[in-house]
Amino acid sequence: MNRSKRRTGRRHPLATVALLALGLVFTGGAYAALSTGTAQAEAEPTSQATIEEGKKLFQANCATCHGLEAQGTANGPSLIGVGAAAVDFQVGTGRMPMQMQGPQAQQKPPQFEDEQVKQLAYYVASLGPGPDIPADHLVNGGGDAANGAELFRINCAMCHNVAGAGGALTEGKFAPPLTDVSGVHIYEAMVTGPQNMPVFNDLNISPEDKRDVITYLKYVQDNRSPGGFELGSLGPVAEGLFIWIFGLGAIVAITVWITAKSN
Repeated sequence: MNRSKRRTGRRHPLATVALLALGLVFTGGAYAALSTGTAQAEAEPTSQATIEEGKKLFQANCATCHGLEAQGTANGPSLIGVGAAAVDFQVGTGRMPMQMQGPQAQQKPPQFEDEQVKQLAYYVASLGPGPDIPADHLVNGGGDAANGAELFRINCAMCHNVAGAGGALTEGKFAPPLTDVSGVHIYEAMVTGPQNMPVFNDLNISPEDKRDVITYLKYVQDNRSPGGFELGSLGPVAEGLFIWIFGLGAIVAITVWITAKSN
């Protein structure tokens, strides 16, 4: 009796095989899922799938002005050879697609998500060589702010103002303020020359010097007007006008009040 009970309490010989099979199935499934996730995470931004998605977006949203193959039309220039940086700047800042025709494209909220902007950028980059989207270490503000300030005063302040407040140009054009522009878009603007801005290639300003300019602008963004009311950061003209109107006005008002009181 005891022997028969023991025999009935034992596991079936195939139970071990079944457990091993289940273990292999779960292990293989987990490995496949992790491998797929890793492959997707490490996918190159210039992969064929990214370029194909960018092409679809381009033909649906940009081809009306720039042509089906980005060759340009009467309504928009050719984009062959402008590079990923130009597209990332124009589309990422909302300047493209244009809201209306004018002296220059107006900045507005972007129409596309960040991933779609990159897909468009790398599709256009696949059509011809051009400036690429800058690496993180060039735009994170880790450079020499003093050298960047000097370079900015020499090359940029005549249009953007020494504090990056922007300024008016001719025929309705303008240099936009740089008070809240990301380091990536500042770098891309320097290497592509959007709107009325000249191109500062690596022979004009090296990548390290561009990083220093971005560092200076980030410093200005984070340390707004330590001396007090900034008056639009327009410099001595606005400050002098303020003194003439309010300073001298206050003196005249006090003089009139003293005279009236004495009489």
